[in-house]
Amino acid sequence: MFGLKKQRLVVRTIILIVLVGALAYTLYTNFFTDKQLVGIGDQAPNFVLTDLNGNQVEFDNYRGKGVFLNFWGTWCKPCEKEMPYIENQYQVYKDLGVGVLAIDVGEPELSVKNFVERKGMTFPVAIDEKLEVLEAYGVNPLPTTFLVDKDGKIVDIITGQLTEELIKSHMERIKP
Repeated sequence: MFGLKKQRLVVRTIILIVLVGALAYTLYTNFFTDKQLVGIGDQAPNFVLTDLNGNQVEFDNYRGKGVFLNFWGTWCKPCEKEMPYIENQYQVYKDLGVGVLAIDVGEPELSVKNFVERKGMTFPVAIDEKLEVLEAYGVNPLPTTFLVDKDGKIVDIITGQLTEELIKSHMERIKP
């Protein structure tokens, strides 16, 4: 009987040590390792994604234009509210050298296509299936918008829902 209690104590101690080790590792990697996230003044990282029409979208192909790079999700209510405003301003600024690229964060293509059709979005939309672009840009929370100038430099990073007036003023800032 005494041997069984001692054996249980040893097993529980080992489990506790493993859990404490896992917790310590998680805390260390999240708070103490150097994360290479982009910031204002940095060159926007290049990426290649496929848009909803099956075309390859390479970010470097936007050089020479200002880019309103928006990370969003169909489930995100603030994202949903700002999409019509982004669409309206895209119609105004697309011929003035400002492009819009909306990056959905890994949702199923059918959900994203239905959302885009329902909202009447005509600007390019791509899905970051593996969340690699999201990670490269250090995006958190949604929506997050990067304003990128014609030379590919990040001018500003905006988190949270934008009004139409703010979107217009941001597009003015990145107009070449």
